[in-house]
Amino acid sequence: MGLIECKGICKRFGEKVALDNLSVDIPKGKIFGLLGPNGAGKTTLIRIINRITIPNSGEVLFDGRPITQSDVEKIGYLPEERGLYRKMEVGDQAMYLAQLKGMSAAAARKELKQWFVRFGIQDWWKKKVEELSKGMAQKVQFITTVVHKPSLMILDEPFSGFDPVNAELIRKEILRLNEEGSTIILSTHNMESVEELCDDIALLNKSKLVVTGGVDEIRRHYGNNNIELIYTGEQPVEGTEGVFKVLSDENNVGRHTAVLSLEPGVSSNDVLGSLLSEGVLINSFKELIPRMNDIFIKLVTEEA
Repeated sequence: MGLIECKGICKRFGEKVALDNLSVDIPKGKIFGLLGPNGAGKTTLIRIINRITIPNSGEVLFDGRPITQSDVEKIGYLPEERGLYRKMEVGDQAMYLAQLKGMSAAAARKELKQWFVRFGIQDWWKKKVEELSKGMAQKVQFITTVVHKPSLMILDEPFSGFDPVNAELIRKEILRLNEEGSTIILSTHNMESVEELCDDIALLNKSKLVVTGGVDEIRRHYGNNNIELIYTGEQPVEGTEGVFKVLSDENNVGRHTAVLSLEPGVSSNDVLGSLLSEGVLINSFKELIPRMNDIFIKLVTEEA
């Protein structure tokens, strides 16, 4: 059972269908990637989970029961459209948002001070929000999203606008929070982040669910059963009938990099055995698994 279970969610805005009978489970304690091109329905689903908008049909379960407004207090939501009050001081803004999530003033101040030190922004407490750069403001909003230790965090493009140093800081905090037990929904177009961080994903396109499952499982499923072989020798390897074909072979002063295509039903061990029996001097032998970026493009393009 997932922490969040979306069952048959449909949402229309006038004639536009934003979500079409969408069902997806978000496992407890995992980092879950919510993927899709612009307009696929990701933000609508996030808003429904947060009870900002209500579906036309279907239901959302939180920990096995229909989600309520009190459950929303256990959610930390970082929207893609950032929203801090520009005229407020940073500390006052952070305190206000923390107390909206049910924290006492004393607990909020203690936790916020610790977060500000961790992020190296302890000198910003009295600054006005309008004095901050976009990246600085995003640090503050990330802190206010997670300070109340929510059991579910929904982060919509959390790396947007950050330089590489601060993006790495946020990445490490996401992993740390997950290790401490938080379930995290990560909505992003950055497929590299998906591969690094996510355990499971759901890919939406044109209001429908295209694929869902474990990242490694999906990458292997959409693989082409190809092998990269690096070997040393004067002569290129030749394909073996019924075992493999050679798709390409680049020779760099006797060091070859080849791509082999396995025949249906053939295992990597079969290919390796065939090569060794031919006396090939193997330097490296690995399965070529497609990147999430390639799978994203393939699935979205096929659905176009």
